[in-house]
Amino acid sequence: MSSFTRRDAEPVEPPGDTAATDTGHAGTAPRWLGIAPALFLLLWSLGFPVAKIGTAYVDPMLFLVLRYSLVLVVLAPLLIWLRPAFPRRGREWLHLGVVGVLIQTVYFGLCYSAFAVGASAGIVALIVSLQPILVALGAPSLVGESIGRRHWLGLALGLAGAMIVILGRAAVEATSVAGILCAAGALLGMSAATLYEKRFGGRHHPVAANTIQYAAGLASTLPLALAFGTLDITWAAPMLAALGYLVIGNSLIAITLLLTMIRHGEASRISALFYLVPPSAALLAWLMIDEPMPPLAWVGMAVAALGVALVTRRQV
Repeated sequence: MSSFTRRDAEPVEPPGDTAATDTGHAGTAPRWLGIAPALFLLLWSLGFPVAKIGTAYVDPMLFLVLRYSLVLVVLAPLLIWLRPAFPRRGREWLHLGVVGVLIQTVYFGLCYSAFAVGASAGIVALIVSLQPILVALGAPSLVGESIGRRHWLGLALGLAGAMIVILGRAAVEATSVAGILCAAGALLGMSAATLYEKRFGGRHHPVAANTIQYAAGLASTLPLALAFGTLDITWAAPMLAALGYLVIGNSLIAITLLLTMIRHGEASRISALFYLVPPSAALLAWLMIDEPMPPLAWVGMAVAALGVALVTRRQV
């Protein structure tokens, strides 16, 4: 999750997984920009049920090792072609590496672990979507940003919405407590990564920065996979399809769309899009893997989305 600038672009700080290619000049909007918001929402939301499918065939940490290895393979030709400038100071490498570990290992590792122990894609998507609220609460002491009553109200609504969803799903099936705890840990990891980036992040070429962050993620997930996971892999078509999608669809295409929208003045629409990720992920999980979503759970999704919207209203 690196901030960076080109000579002709605004600073960008994309959330979450950040491998992407450089997307052109801010002054020339591509023709397909009009469909970019809907396409991004679909691709990003789809990552939750797809990841749950993949973790049914392989250990979560090993799945991440495979994913990050393939992303680095894809980035290699870009490094050769673009020859981006890498950070010159060791401190900048360290900051990029810390953010990479927090996102790639802590956030994704715990999300995938939540899926592996039975948490639904909808619940995981909802819990991690509360990240803007935690960042807003942590910003005053860590990065000097102000906090007001709206943030506390947003936090209350977000937590209330999450509880409504959990209770609603518990009425139709057993809820994985371990999965909820893993999702909460993933939420903390992404929030910490965002705050760390806000305080220590620099401006780097996206390909160089993401190469460092994915390398850090691979270096930190591989020992965990070897020490605590299992190396058994069921090489089934669904697992391979899930892996391919997460490498190309999530790690490359979705983030390229995100950066393009930001560079062409679509920041407000992106904020609104992220409110729609949990219900979209839940709907896709219902269609793809038959995860139940009772009416009460949809009410909770709406309440939580309202809480996040209140916290980020200044961006909309």
